[in-house]
Parts: sequence; C-alpha cells; structure tokens
Amino acid sequence: MYVHDLIDQAGGLVTTSQLTAVMSRKMLATHVRTGDIVRVCHGVYARTPPDIMGTLAALDLMAGQSLVACMGTAAWLYGFDTERDGRVHVLDPAVRLRPTTGVMVHQRAGAPLRRVEGRLTTAPAWTAVEVARTLRRPRALATLDAALHVEACTVAELEAAVHEQKGRRGIVGVREMLSYADGRAESPMESEARLVFIDHGLPRPELQFEILDHCGHLWRADFAWVDAKVVAEYDSMEWHANPQAWKRDRIKAERLRDCGYTTVPIVVDDVRRQPYELASRIRRLVT
Repeated sequence: MYVHDLIDQAGGLVTTSQLTAVMSRKMLATHVRTGDIVRVCHGVYARTPPDIMGTLAALDLMAGQSLVACMGTAAWLYGFDTERDGRVHVLDPAVRLRPTTGVMVHQRAGAPLRRVEGRLTTAPAWTAVEVARTLRRPRALATLDAALHVEACTVAELEAAVHEQKGRRGIVGVREMLSYADGRAESPMESEARLVFIDHGLPRPELQFEILDHCGHLWRADFAWVDAKVVAEYDSMEWHANPQAWKRDRIKAERLRDCGYTTVPIVVDDVRRQPYELASRIRRLVT
C-alpha cells in the first residue's frame, strides 16, 4: 500500500501536510478509520501505534522541536520506571502542546537536565524524587530503590534533589523514604515488603544475602535475619505460573533448611492486605 511506503520512506512518521500532498483529507480520514494508519498525535501519523521513543519523536514533529522527557518517561529512559502508567511525560515546550489521555505536559522550570538515549531528560536523581513525591509510601520507596539499583544516581544525589525540591507537595514523605532507600532491592515488591518490616518495628534484614549450602551451591535470599537463621523470599505471580521456578525454589528451601534456615514465603497479599500478620509471623521467628 503506497501510504505505508510513504510512511516507511519518512522514517516511520508522517505529518498531515505530507499525506495531504498525495491524497485528499477525506482519503486520509478513511485510512485512519479503517486502521490502515494511526494518528499518533495532532498532525502526525504512523503505520502502527509507536513505542515510547516513537511517540516522543511524533511529539517532536508536532511541536517543531525536541521535547524534554520527565517523570515516568525519564524514569523509563534511565531504567527505573516502577509504575509504567502508559503515558508519555514531557516538559512544557512553551509552544501549543495540549495534554491528552496518553501525553502529560508538565511545568518544571529550572529542572536539571541530562541527555540519555539521545534525548534531553530531567536528571535521574531529580526524576526519582519528583516521581516519588506523587506516590504512596511503598511505591515511593520502590522508585528510590530502583534508581539506586540501576545506579542511575547516588544517595547523595537523591539527598541533593530532595533539598532542591524542598517545600513541594510530598517531599516530606520522600525525605522519610530516602532514609530507608537501598539499591540492593531487586523488585518493587521487595521494597514494599521491606517497608512493612520497617513500619512494624522488625529488626532490619540483610538484603540479597548469600548462603553456601552443604552441596557447595550458592543461594541468595531476598531478606535474611542472619542471627535467627530466618530468610524471607518474595514470590511473584509469575513465580506461581512457572513450574521451573517453583521447582527451583522448593529445592532452595530444602537446601537452606539443611543449613538451619527457616524460609518464609511472601506473596503480594501478605504485603498489601495482611501486613500485620506478615510482620507477626516473622517477629515470632526472629525475636
């Protein structure tokens, strides 16, 4: 189909003016209505719905300038987007750019910038703090942990960003969570579980603790109270659907039991629906 050839030749995105140079507006509307092409944003079209980078490129075409990514989109570019809200977040380019269902436009004058993947974005520590300010405590901690885990920034840089955003909504909560942030956390739910332990006054566990079993195999536990010889492991929904992972973790629990360790499995409902019961169960074992 020639319209697809036109889009391909243009690098995957075309404007209304490019299309109407070879077809009528009525024909263009027909192509969109039948799904032959998709409207990415005002005046910009593609063959299929683009990914985040493609959507950013389309917004650049519409605005006539390269836009600056921020919030969740910047976090995604740095590798620590824990929320994945499906929207593209950009700074206001000072031209007519209206927010839509899939595009959020933010006013952030003075935000420090850094280039990543060829695009200007808000700096990683600033981004992590700004995202965390909008989230519930458990998810805020997950964002800070993730930013540290991928080494997008340091604790000192996060502390500086908290200071820079002093007085803004949610910053007091982020300052609290920053005192708990730990880059050893490997998933958002591990961060949420750790906050349950903190909020219920449990002794702080070691994270990603390594144990050598009697067969010489090295295992790693999400959480370990070493003196009490108790470990806790977060089991995701994907874990339940994966027979190989299930088998491996059964072997792991048996090997650790041989080494004198008690394993406490944790699922999402323990963390979000029965946090008191989870904390009580662990407290009985570690104190």
